[in-house]
Amino acid sequence: MTTTVLKFGGTSLATTEKIRRVAAIAHGTHTGGAATVVVVSARGKTTDDLIAAATALTDAPSARETDQLLATGENASAALVALALLDRGVPAVSLTGPQAGILAAGPHGAGMIAAVDPQRITAHLARGRVVVVAGFQGEGDDGDIVTLGRGGSDTTAVALAVELGARACEIYTDVDGVFTADPRLVPTARVLPTVDPLVMAEMAFSGAQVMHSRAVELASVHGLDVLVRNTMTGAGGTTILGRSSDMIETRGFIAAVTHDRAVARVVLRRGRREVDLVTAVLGAFARAAVPVDMLAWHTDRGAVDQVGFAVHRGQLVAARALLRQLATTHGLGTELDEGVGKLSVVGTGLLNRPEFLARMLAALATIDVAPDWFATAQSRISVLVPASRLTEAVIAVHREFELDADDLPVESMTLA
Repeated sequence: MTTTVLKFGGTSLATTEKIRRVAAIAHGTHTGGAATVVVVSARGKTTDDLIAAATALTDAPSARETDQLLATGENASAALVALALLDRGVPAVSLTGPQAGILAAGPHGAGMIAAVDPQRITAHLARGRVVVVAGFQGEGDDGDIVTLGRGGSDTTAVALAVELGARACEIYTDVDGVFTADPRLVPTARVLPTVDPLVMAEMAFSGAQVMHSRAVELASVHGLDVLVRNTMTGAGGTTILGRSSDMIETRGFIAAVTHDRAVARVVLRRGRREVDLVTAVLGAFARAAVPVDMLAWHTDRGAVDQVGFAVHRGQLVAARALLRQLATTHGLGTELDEGVGKLSVVGTGLLNRPEFLARMLAALATIDVAPDWFATAQSRISVLVPASRLTEAVIAVHREFELDADDLPVESMTLA
């Protein structure tokens, strides 16, 4: 029997009626003859509410106890979906991440899936049950729950699909697929029927919220196609290809414009000349597992005297603690600016087409937006702009690359 893994995000589970809709989709997959595994996130804003409850009690919540707390959101979702399936007459069972055999490594709040022992899942599937798994969590070496950080439920779903040899991993969300831009900002944005995995990973990292970059990368490594669909309508759909295409027509194109409001700019200035600024700063952030983007530095008389980068706001608590530590230990001057947003164009072969950056900057100039930080790579060009102008910037750049035109030019097409 083939296996299908379905993953549902928090917005798909926010109300009782939506949970019933999720159960109906899983029921249909099960009735169609596939062994069905469902992975769920916490409902609605449950995770945010739990974090707020913790920080209302203490300014520095224990990482272990925070993981214990946050895992209850996904556990509740899994049980509710299983109850809805049972009410439909579908045999079902809910499992926590550890019960599902997901083993995690790394610090609390930022764990990585180390391995999956699927025996308990496969035993339930062999009995004809739909297995509903709580995403975002695994079991650490010491038996404690370790949450997997941003995108953890997506990564859970892909890891299970890979381990179970699933024919598909379907990600259900509140939009029709992967768009050329956020349709809430750009009503003329279009659904991309297929997306190269490297492009999708860059889109996810630079702000597209449909699927997390860690999950995309894992699917690509194992050659797993991922289908993104709308939970409520089932309409549309984007296939994130399991392998990159080498078709000549796909070399040098813009697939989408992405944005991220949840970023902050960090700047550190050397106070004492003997300090190796880059090593000290990047080493501290790496040890704390806080990713940085758009790294830049300034050199004075052969020594780096200033380093800057962008961090995700979800990492601000950790980032602020690191800045205090660096200021105390190395006498560094620190600055944190939350008034910025990241704007990116994503595609392939971008370094071979320098006109793309020129066109992006020209489009921003037409609306009097002057970005001050840049990052370029083969798959992404990113700039930081004032957060107050981010919506205008997205619309202007999307229009510049004609991503909302009826007939997309070759350089703006998705993979076909």
